[in-house]
Amino acid sequence: MAHRSRLAGFIIDCQTDDLAGAAEFWSEALGLPVIDPDAGDGIYAQLKDGPGDLHIEVQQVEHPSRVHLDIESDDIDAEADRLEKLGAKRIGFVKRWWLMEAPTGQRFCVVKMHHPEKGVAPNDWD
Repeated sequence: MAHRSRLAGFIIDCQTDDLAGAAEFWSEALGLPVIDPDAGDGIYAQLKDGPGDLHIEVQQVEHPSRVHLDIESDDIDAEADRLEKLGAKRIGFVKRWWLMEAPTGQRFCVVKMHHPEKGVAPNDWD
């Protein structure tokens, strides 16, 4: 199915009980102010978009701390199918996005594209 996708941004997964402290650290480290300290479900803090309009959030998690990327698409199922053909595997559907794993073990998410008019033009896939 024809659809579009592109790199959306980075999520900084923090195994911590202090989301505000983690967000403040990453805000200062990256020079990007916290614009929404409660961006969703009480476990996300959104920083100002980074270079190239990349979306950056700090996320409170239970697994070990790491950074993961999000790929945004106007059809998340079609994008997940495309990525599976490249060797990725679906780990599970979480709320409204696919959690996936690359053939090399890195976890990433396929999320809904909200602002296709911003940033770099999405890739078109058949």
